[in-house]
Amino acid sequence: MKTTFISKEKNTVKFTMEFTAEEFENAQIKAYQRTKNQYSIDGFRKGKAPRKLIEKHYGEGVFFEDAINDMFNVNYPLALDELMLDVIDRPDADFTDFKKGEGFTATITVDVAPVPEVKDYKGIEIKKVKPEPVEEKVQAELEAAQKRNARLLVAERPAENGDTLTLDYAGFVGDDQFEGGTAEMQQLTLGSGQFIPGFEDQLVGVNAGEEKEVKVTFPEEYHAPELAGKEAVFKCKVHEIKYEELPELNDDFAQEASEFDTLDEWKKDLTEKQEKVAAEKAETDMKNAVIEKLVEATKVDVPAVMIDDEAAAMINNFAQQLSYQGLSLDMYMKYLGKDINALKEEMKPEAEKSVKTRLVVTAVGEAEKIEVSQEDMDKELQFMADSYKMDVEKVKEILGPDSLAAIKKDLRMRNIVEFLYKNAKIK
Repeated sequence: MKTTFISKEKNTVKFTMEFTAEEFENAQIKAYQRTKNQYSIDGFRKGKAPRKLIEKHYGEGVFFEDAINDMFNVNYPLALDELMLDVIDRPDADFTDFKKGEGFTATITVDVAPVPEVKDYKGIEIKKVKPEPVEEKVQAELEAAQKRNARLLVAERPAENGDTLTLDYAGFVGDDQFEGGTAEMQQLTLGSGQFIPGFEDQLVGVNAGEEKEVKVTFPEEYHAPELAGKEAVFKCKVHEIKYEELPELNDDFAQEASEFDTLDEWKKDLTEKQEKVAAEKAETDMKNAVIEKLVEATKVDVPAVMIDDEAAAMINNFAQQLSYQGLSLDMYMKYLGKDINALKEEMKPEAEKSVKTRLVVTAVGEAEKIEVSQEDMDKELQFMADSYKMDVEKVKEILGPDSLAAIKKDLRMRNIVEFLYKNAKIK
């Protein structure tokens, strides 16, 4: 195949793909081998008829369409790589006449991503971001460790916020007991917000063995429409009240709950880790500030098709996140009372910003010829292999060519952002 660039007007590119008679013939042979079982010729079992007889019976161009599709599907991506085109839509292909024993030419017209003109991308001024204090986060980690190691003890007193109750309950709307509002020996921590607003508050002060009616009103947006906005009564019986006894923060606890011998050593380690996280976050915030300033200063007309594609990708990612929580996108949309088109419209401003940012950052990379080295790829794949406790080659095999290409693209963006940050003026 011979590829020839013709023209570019705005974001529309035109080029040709020229195929020889030999290439066309070889593609027809492959098409015949792949599809010959589909044709019936008297005197031959399916798949056994010679190619010439099939062409005589069905027409000499019987294999043209399959051959052309095969050639296009294989060679079109190669042409894009050769011409270094970042296409954003389906191509429009215009073919010359197809004749047996001759080659043909395809003239391709396709829209490509705009290349913004980036100026003054070195020396962008931003304010220095100071890392956040870490004392509260360290204390929160210690308190979380206390909670994980707490003991539940039976309380010989009325229930208080923070206590865990074991209770039975049955829910009624009027005189009718409703489905899903009944449980036995259910555990409930008062103040956790696990139940309907107002439910837990009314159980503060109850004693073990006591029965109590709890009156609540279901929220208007409650997931069960038949209960939304309705007043209900829960008939409760409290069997047991327990409270948490937290271990004391001292050296003994440090030895039990961590790898350190003293509380001071444990605190020091937590502080260093949190300081590293805070420093990385501050640097990320500054990098984002550099990118935002550059994007704001650069004019880009983002094609609608790129915005639509980005919004669709965002919806797909969101649907995947919901699936991890046991929800489907349809369930979520029904709960909100929206359809997929409304969600897509809501996401378009963010999608446009995302596409514009990617185009601007990529343009800097092109201007500075920033690429990804094999060393960069090897480090990233080794990190993934270590994280999943797998061999690097196995990771490559699982990822496949498309995912590896996506990783390389992400690494290139990271390198470009790093270049912009290193060349910024931080005040």
